[in-house]
Amino acid sequence: MMENLLSQSLSYKVISDVLKVQKNEITEYYIYKKLGKNIKFKGNREVLLKMASDELKHYNILHKITGKNIKPSKWKVYKYYYIAKILGITFGTKLLERNEKISQKFYDKFSQFSNKFNEIKNDEKVHEKYLLNMLNEERLNYIGSIVLGMNDALVELTGALAGLTFLLRNTHVIASVGLVTGIAAAFSMSASDYLANKHDRSTKCPLKSSFYTGITYLLTVSILISPYLIFHNVYLALFVTFIDGLLIIFCFNFYASVVKNISFQRYFYEMVLISLGVALFSFLIGIIVRTFLNVDL
Repeated sequence: MMENLLSQSLSYKVISDVLKVQKNEITEYYIYKKLGKNIKFKGNREVLLKMASDELKHYNILHKITGKNIKPSKWKVYKYYYIAKILGITFGTKLLERNEKISQKFYDKFSQFSNKFNEIKNDEKVHEKYLLNMLNEERLNYIGSIVLGMNDALVELTGALAGLTFLLRNTHVIASVGLVTGIAAAFSMSASDYLANKHDRSTKCPLKSSFYTGITYLLTVSILISPYLIFHNVYLALFVTFIDGLLIIFCFNFYASVVKNISFQRYFYEMVLISLGVALFSFLIGIIVRTFLNVDL
């Protein structure tokens, strides 16, 4: 009865907004349910199924107001399911919650008119601040190792490639030197990370930590060197390498900002300034070495 009176008092525009929110709720129900059913870790499964249950409850509340059956967005269900499977359930679910601005704005605006809307609003806050933070993923425990491998590769290799570009002026020679340097540095970083975690008695597994550091370093090296294997112009290759570096920094910082709830802009600009600063300094060193040693390759 109360829902019927509320429905009659709402304008056509508001009912249209309710239908959009109702579609979001049933879509999120299917996303969380699909993820929950296809995950092995019991704790994560329980969190996801609890969230699915809440989203279905929200849908049913809105259904009583609109009187309409709404189908989920199949595209969104599969989109966020595969994002979560590939990049991690924490990233996928937090990205989903972050992008659902329509629902959040609606509940903020109309929670004062109905206790039902206020109840849903409070549930959404619990999802964002409590339930999502209960998700446990191994890869997030090693995000520091990933940062170490990626950041060192970006700073060291962009600097080395910038210096080698002016010094050698041959893309394949630069790529060869950069690859040897990068692989050696990756094994060195991996070994150092293993020893550091082993002697500090870290809660992280030293072997896994060193693996994440080493593999991230190697992947970053591969991306940064690839322009020198594609282009013949050394300066074009260096420019594309810088662009690749910026994209790596952008993608990683966006990922970290979602899963760790940290400032994207602050860490993005910090990493960009450090990487480009080292690269510029190394480029100047290359000019000096080439001039004073009279290197001509």
